[in-house]
Amino acid sequence: MTSNNAAENEMSATLSLPAPAVLSKTTENLKEEEWQEERLSADLALFLSNPSLKAALADGSLDLASYSSTVEQELQDLESQCIDVYRSKGKEIASLRTELESCDAILGALQEMLLGFQADLGGLSGDIRNLQEKSRTLGIQLRNRRKAEEGLRQYLEHIVIAPSLTNAVCRGPVNATFLESVHELNKVYEDVHSVEPQSWSSNKAPCDTVAGKEMQDHVQKLRLVAVSRTRDYFLSQMQLLKRPKTNVRMIQVHGLLKYADLQDFLYEANPQIASEVFEVYMLIMGKSLYALFRTYQAQLHQLDATKLAATRHDVIAIDDAALRDALTTKAKKRVDSFGLGTRAHDVLEDAAEPIMSHLALAEGKRYPYEMLFRSLMIHLINAVTNEHVFCRQFFKQDAFEPLFNSTLSLLLEQLENYLFSCHDALALLLMIKVTHSHRRLLKSRKIDSLNTFFDQVTHLLWPRLKMVMDAHLRSIRNANAQKFGGVDLHAHYVSRRYAEFTCSILSILHNKGGSAAGSHGSDSTTIPRKSSSSGSLKSKGKGGLQPPTLVEAKSDTVAASPRTPAAAYSKSPLERNKSDSAATPLASGSMTRTSSADLSLIGGSAHSGGGGTSSHRGSAGDMLLNDIALIMDETVLLLERLADEHGSSNKKRTVFLINNLDQIICIFQERRVVGKELNKFVELLMAQRERFVEEELLQNFSKLIAFVQQTETHMVTSSSPVDVNAHVVENLVRAFSSSWKQGIEQINRNVLSYFSNFRNGMEILKQVLTQLLLYYTRFQDIIRKVWRSKPPSFCKDLVSTTVILAEIKKYALAI
Repeated sequence: MTSNNAAENEMSATLSLPAPAVLSKTTENLKEEEWQEERLSADLALFLSNPSLKAALADGSLDLASYSSTVEQELQDLESQCIDVYRSKGKEIASLRTELESCDAILGALQEMLLGFQADLGGLSGDIRNLQEKSRTLGIQLRNRRKAEEGLRQYLEHIVIAPSLTNAVCRGPVNATFLESVHELNKVYEDVHSVEPQSWSSNKAPCDTVAGKEMQDHVQKLRLVAVSRTRDYFLSQMQLLKRPKTNVRMIQVHGLLKYADLQDFLYEANPQIASEVFEVYMLIMGKSLYALFRTYQAQLHQLDATKLAATRHDVIAIDDAALRDALTTKAKKRVDSFGLGTRAHDVLEDAAEPIMSHLALAEGKRYPYEMLFRSLMIHLINAVTNEHVFCRQFFKQDAFEPLFNSTLSLLLEQLENYLFSCHDALALLLMIKVTHSHRRLLKSRKIDSLNTFFDQVTHLLWPRLKMVMDAHLRSIRNANAQKFGGVDLHAHYVSRRYAEFTCSILSILHNKGGSAAGSHGSDSTTIPRKSSSSGSLKSKGKGGLQPPTLVEAKSDTVAASPRTPAAAYSKSPLERNKSDSAATPLASGSMTRTSSADLSLIGGSAHSGGGGTSSHRGSAGDMLLNDIALIMDETVLLLERLADEHGSSNKKRTVFLINNLDQIICIFQERRVVGKELNKFVELLMAQRERFVEEELLQNFSKLIAFVQQTETHMVTSSSPVDVNAHVVENLVRAFSSSWKQGIEQINRNVLSYFSNFRNGMEILKQVLTQLLLYYTRFQDIIRKVWRSKPPSFCKDLVSTTVILAEIKKYALAI
């Protein structure tokens, strides 16, 4: 009933509304109905989600009407309870409403205040916009002014001369500040005269601007002042070079090279002044170098120890009278012209320093000429290197000829004066080596200024060396026993001089700088011992000495050019007068080549026993080795001529040759020089030893040796049994058994008296006794072959080889 009344009231209220209101009300009702339907659907879904209710509806046990009344009753109870709670909290709710109204009034006041603030801020934002616009305008003006200032500053920097720069150029000392000021001045000069548009001059040519034209005269005047002051400074520094005891290098480095840019400035600003500075330096430095080398060479001349060291009489084969005279004056000589000693090591050592002449004079030292020459050459190449580098860095050009022409002429003149009286082949060859090593040194420094000078020195040294070698060769060829005042069995001084001289020459050729020995690093050659049963070498005459064949004919021998040192070397009196020497090519296989430069400058080759062939035949070095080979041949022939002085005694001839050959070999071994020469002398010595063995055995055991040789020959050539006389054999057996010890003792005494070299004598003694044992063994073999079935009764007198061997060992213990 109540719900119906409400519906009626609502309907009446709806009908009483105007048309738009009615339409709005109708729309709201429709939305309300839709909402209620959705809520009903949600409630039904919730209701059905309850399993118990869903089960009750499914089995029909749930009464919806009673359930609805129950729910409605529960809702009324809850409503009554809410009303009771509201009534109990009435005062609190009234107080809360009062507080809400108070808060609402406060918030209204705050709203009015904020609206006032909003109005004030609206006015300030306009002022800020005005300030921002003014700031933007001022920033653009500032950038424009700065850009104009930068352009003007760059322009002024390129054309305006600072007062400090003017003061440094006109009145300041020539130092690093002056050099920097000249650089800046030169840059300003280039800028104000530039005809190309530049970015710093607003893309206009600086020479066309008003300021540029005005500054050109001022810059030119200041530039002339800089040129004048630079010229005065350089000339004053160069005048210092004239002072005695001046450190030239210090002036060059700290006084000139330090300001090399100023010389470039002179070449650009005033080429005539630059040329004047160059000519003044050439004149002053050329005279200074000439004076320095003249003084140094005069001081070195006082240190020369070879003034009386070698004369034209100092050859390998010297007359007896001249030899006695030489021995009386030998004490005054400081240099041996045959033995090398440490001369090669001292001269060719790379780390050796030049001679300090004033200190050497104060200490009273003396040096061979090659040391003086080396020291002079070291100073020369150092001076050339220094001036080459200085002129390249300072003047940007080479100035070798105006600086060194007079100095080189002085050195060549002094060298010619020395060579006129020089007879020391070792000194000459060492100077050639020094010249070649210094040529290579300058080549490594990429300086070729001294090549012509080195060629001139070489052309002076090689012909003189050839003359000295020819003198040695002539002395050997012309020598005989009468000139020597007779010979004895001991080694002759000629063999020692020859060995010393040859070893010295070969050692110099081998020497790479720093080693005094002339070997390839090998030890001394050991003389081989040949079997006594082998045949001896071919001999010339009775017990003569066959010279080794060192020279072989070559049809394709290359002739040296007349402009080369080889041609100068070949033009000697001996080569012109002795056709056999001139036509004899170089010995094949007697040397080993080092390099093409060595061949043409230091001797053509190096000597070794490797049997290498010449790659530059006809060079000066090849001819030097050819002369060495000829001297060897002539020495062998001379020894043979001296051996003939012992008459018909083959034994004495052999002893003389063995002593001389052994002396030569010992010297070669001591000097550690190996090669074809040593091998040939070893072969000759072995042949003479074998000859001596036979001669010595024939003196005490001639019958035994003759029987053995004849019987063995007959047994070899005849197929029938040999008929041997038993009585002869018995006599030989008994004679040997009774005298063999005395024979060995006699052999020992002879060997010790004949040979001064104890080791050589012991080797020969051992070889003689071994050959004796071999002959006696062969004698016993003949007896066994002849009387195979029944040995004769005298066999009991045969001496056992063990006994003989034991006796031999007594004499061989020292070996």
